[in-house]
Amino acid sequence: MTDFFDGIPAICHEGPESDNEFAFRHYNPDEMVMGRRMEDHLRFAAAWWHSFAWPGGDPFGGQTLDRPWFGDTMDHARIKADAAFEMFAILGVPFFCFHDADIRPEGRSFAESLRNFEEIVDYIGRKMETQRTRLLWGTANLFSHRRFMAGAATNPDPDVFAWSAATVKACMDATHRLGGQNYVLWGGREGYETLLNTDLGRERRQAGRFLQMVVDHKHRIGFQGTILIEPKPQEPSKHQYDYDVATVYGFLKDFGLEHEVKVNIEQGHAILAGHSFEHEIALAASLGIFGSIDMNRNDYQSGWDTDQFPDSVPEMARAYYEILRAGGFATGGTNFDAKIRRQSLDPADLILAHVGAMDVCARALKAAAALFRDGALERARAERYAGWETPAAKAMLDTGTLESISASVLSRGIDPQPRSGRQERLENLWNRFA
Repeated sequence: MTDFFDGIPAICHEGPESDNEFAFRHYNPDEMVMGRRMEDHLRFAAAWWHSFAWPGGDPFGGQTLDRPWFGDTMDHARIKADAAFEMFAILGVPFFCFHDADIRPEGRSFAESLRNFEEIVDYIGRKMETQRTRLLWGTANLFSHRRFMAGAATNPDPDVFAWSAATVKACMDATHRLGGQNYVLWGGREGYETLLNTDLGRERRQAGRFLQMVVDHKHRIGFQGTILIEPKPQEPSKHQYDYDVATVYGFLKDFGLEHEVKVNIEQGHAILAGHSFEHEIALAASLGIFGSIDMNRNDYQSGWDTDQFPDSVPEMARAYYEILRAGGFATGGTNFDAKIRRQSLDPADLILAHVGAMDVCARALKAAAALFRDGALERARAERYAGWETPAAKAMLDTGTLESISASVLSRGIDPQPRSGRQERLENLWNRFA
């Protein structure tokens, strides 16, 4: 136990009229939404790295946060784990996520780092025996250390590839041992800065082979969870090989992995790729690769990935609407890949950031569910494409040729007239709910 969160009560639902800042106004885990508990819809997870490993730096300045677990010993790692599970209990989050480097100190060799990692994984496992919080997913940090400055799987040095493969094996084994429901690969530096020194085709093949090895290992150890790739377009690399959902899907198809791997979509990364969050979710669902989400937001006046906690109900409602349309989460969930601001120094700031974000997501889910139950938006969508449900239209797609279609146009004297897309009407409809 630590005294870091002393004086902060367990957060309970008190309803929208409550003026208690240490209470949920909208997130009620047991509230039924479309026949399912709210907790089971949202599947919240806290991120070990931003909540407990981030020192408060930004591209222009260093550490601002002072935490009792900051240090490079196993004692520090155990204190960090104690504080993490205390926060999980205060918030009542059902899940957490971690990188290997978040939970263990770096050793002087791979073997020492592995011993440190396995020891703290055992420590976390013992804590999980007495608490309800489970592991949503684990992953490996293959981007922070200088050895990864030219990538991990895509590195020109085969020794770095080997180090990375051994690290992922250890993290997958640990995720399996802790009962994790997914394993995520974030290619933080799987990209390039300049084509002047890059063999793009070679690096892409290396990344594909690496992912095939990951999938093979999943089956070898009997891991029943989902393998996820997290798309990101840039930062830190100028161009990432996992740019967005569409790029990842093409990559998976190229290496025969489209039925083995899904995507973990981050709101901030979607924006950096020039998309909306809901676009990426809808596209992934349509391609059959939707898995999980990292919930955060960017500062739209800044040019980098600021990883702020979400604060816009309408924006998040559009994302959850697409998740509901996709049937909801299976093994995935809502991971708060978000950090407090570097001026937010107090333990209470960390708790209240999660409280506010969980309430925003709950309000967004309820708004999305209300519109989905109403059915007006889906009816309007179906009406727009109704012509494609006729036998003639279906036959045109199934067996038509340019010659047969051209003959039909001439014989029927087709002269199609534009029809309104009714965008403003649908936006007004949306705003009635969100």
